[in-house]
Amino acid sequence: MPQQQPPAVSVIMPVLNEERHLRNSVRHILEQEYAGEMEVVIALGPSTDRTDEIAAELVAEDARVHTVPNPTGRTPAALNAAIKASRHPIVVRVDGHGMLSPNYIATAVRLLEETGAANVGGIMHAEGENAWEDAVAAAMTSKIGVGNAAFHTGGQAGPAETVYLGVFRREALEQQGGYNEEFIRAQDWELNFRIREAGGQIWFSPELKVQYRPRPSIKALAKQYKDYGKWRHVVARYHAGSINLRYLAPPTAVCALAAGLVVGAAVTPWGFVVPAGYLAAIAAGSVPAGKGLPLKARAQIPVALATMHMSWGVGFLTSPRSLAKKVIASRRPAVLNPATGAE
Repeated sequence: MPQQQPPAVSVIMPVLNEERHLRNSVRHILEQEYAGEMEVVIALGPSTDRTDEIAAELVAEDARVHTVPNPTGRTPAALNAAIKASRHPIVVRVDGHGMLSPNYIATAVRLLEETGAANVGGIMHAEGENAWEDAVAAAMTSKIGVGNAAFHTGGQAGPAETVYLGVFRREALEQQGGYNEEFIRAQDWELNFRIREAGGQIWFSPELKVQYRPRPSIKALAKQYKDYGKWRHVVARYHAGSINLRYLAPPTAVCALAAGLVVGAAVTPWGFVVPAGYLAAIAAGSVPAGKGLPLKARAQIPVALATMHMSWGVGFLTSPRSLAKKVIASRRPAVLNPATGAE
């Protein structure tokens, strides 16, 4: 009996200013160990570097690669445009600076079949290309940096609230109307929330790994984590049951450090115990996080940790309520399968 052909796969990529990594990222897709048909749809934002030129070269080099415009430059709009332009029953989300492991797609398709999930995802495996990026990668994969988030630090396979990127059944995406474009960040969480509300399952597996390139500077890392914090507060207001102690740790640390500095400067030097304790904690936490790295990278881990913590906390604390109100007003109810009442 002939072996059944694996389902065809559409890989969707939102890109903006990705000249540094786009070609390598697409290469990791096209060289996948997967026997099924594949296409790559790149949604091009208004880049100011050579991203569009590189994308055009990729299209000319391989008939499986296509592009669609994303004039807004916003990630959820790019994802929706790419989904609309794609045609296969399995949809794989990849970012322009993500590098899929060789059997990523084959493993994800197998997991979709084995688990019956609507979306499967795995580990955001941060790897740097210089000392600073190595330091950030170490911080992003340590519990002192990101808490116990499974898609950063690993964990047991099983149902999850959300996953990194994701490999979806197309019907689940189309049933929910795609991504909510008001969620400039945290759009994955919001979509997975609707899928779960509709009865679908989100599945995490450590078998799935995507190499992730960290931000190349302190400024870029600070902006990234400030945005994360701002949008995490939007999510907390959007869905009150989604907050936990891990998310409250950075804003609590920012408040405690600010209070300690004020008390230390204006009242008593004992106030400086709080910031001194924080610095000691991240210095100590950097030791196991930097195991095996060169000294130059290890020395920068505390800077990366402090940047992530403080930026995330400030973003959370300064997230405007008006933004949450706008997003809540755009709330989409989960769409149930009319035949079964569920996914």
